[in-house]
Amino acid sequence: GRFTTLIGFEWTSIAEIETPGNLHRVVIFKDGPDKAGQVLPFSAFDSIDPEDLWAYMRSYEEATGGTALAIAHNGNVSNGQMFPITRLNGEPIDAEYAATRMRYEPLYEVTQMKGDGETHPFLSPDDEFADYGTWDKGDIAGLKPKEDWMYEYEYARSAFGVGMQLEEDLGANPYKFGMIGSTDAHTSLATTREENTWSKTPTMEPSEDRWEHVVIASVGGDESLTTYSYETLASGLAAVWARENTREAIFEAMRKKETYATTGTRITVRFFGGWEYGPDDVFRPDAVSIGYDRGVPMGGDLPARPSGADAPVFMVGAAKDPWGANLDRLQVVKVWVDADGERQERIYDVAVADGREIGSDGRAREAVGNTVDVDDASFLNNIGDAELRAVWTDPDFDPDQRASYYARVLEIPTPTWQAYDKRFFNINNMPVDVPMEHQERAYTSPIWYTPDM
Repeated sequence: GRFTTLIGFEWTSIAEIETPGNLHRVVIFKDGPDKAGQVLPFSAFDSIDPEDLWAYMRSYEEATGGTALAIAHNGNVSNGQMFPITRLNGEPIDAEYAATRMRYEPLYEVTQMKGDGETHPFLSPDDEFADYGTWDKGDIAGLKPKEDWMYEYEYARSAFGVGMQLEEDLGANPYKFGMIGSTDAHTSLATTREENTWSKTPTMEPSEDRWEHVVIASVGGDESLTTYSYETLASGLAAVWARENTREAIFEAMRKKETYATTGTRITVRFFGGWEYGPDDVFRPDAVSIGYDRGVPMGGDLPARPSGADAPVFMVGAAKDPWGANLDRLQVVKVWVDADGERQERIYDVAVADGREIGSDGRAREAVGNTVDVDDASFLNNIGDAELRAVWTDPDFDPDQRASYYARVLEIPTPTWQAYDKRFFNINNMPVDVPMEHQERAYTSPIWYTPDM
């Protein structure tokens, strides 16, 4: 195939208000070296404030006629500073901040090697799949333990709600972002398969002892705040629905948020929202054309509600990784702001494998099963489905309440990279809490609904 590159750099800000908060961003240029080569990368020595990074990007665009965007890193070690309600200078977020952030940061890296950033069990206690790749010991320096108040400002699902709450006051939403995954690898190797992961740095490449390498050494010497290699993921990948394989087309698809994230698996997923999809549209051979013609794709805003339409309708379809595991289920995750201005969330199973039933509460409570043989680091694809599709209508829709919807796709259980290492290197001394199996997943960018004002 054809490999298309994009020019970019990483901005490694660590904001030290009380404890170190990781605010890293990747900056990507739409342009070639004729324009991108006219500027030097903006570094944390220049500023640790994201607003100054956006000013740099604006200056680049004005000086060269080029275009750039930034992607914030997974915020789980940001100490509540990734999706704040106050600016880094202590001033409250205003409409200008919100508009500028969304102008330059349309995407967010929701999953990578240092854990998963969709949600956290503290925030989503009713979500049995929430505790995935959880990093919640403390800050990026292992200085202080995590505090409960930080979580809602660190994870994507809660950030969608925070953004809609701010929008009600400001008229602009600073957290209306799409989602992608990435490795955060510093080796230029995109090896995210569990059986072939080369991880983040050369010191974490395959070896019989890489699992016990220190990733974050506690500055204060608190062993409970030290993080080891065995706590990392082999995640993740960014998927972009571009019209052609060119730098310009890929960049524009990223800017309009027609993207999704995976934890390293190569699941294919489509997600459309509208008001007029029929129950069989997703099963038609021209389903994708119908998706665009009658609605919007992932990352979009639902069009105005037509007269007579009761609730939005969503089409979602996913196919397994061709070399990977079958699928367990398709879900739609709804986040909204209720009549009292409070954030709410709910998960709906919209398609499940193996003929299981979805209850009246919108959930399939029966697990898909588990074929993982940990000792052999293997699994069988005799459970789950290769493909799942659904047309789903929100049964709890309130036209007066802001809402966002995204799809989550879950695979059947499979071995982790730690299980593969354990078998290959015949390791017998891994701690009992090292994860040996998991359910990989994909997250689409949301589709938003805004009430008529």
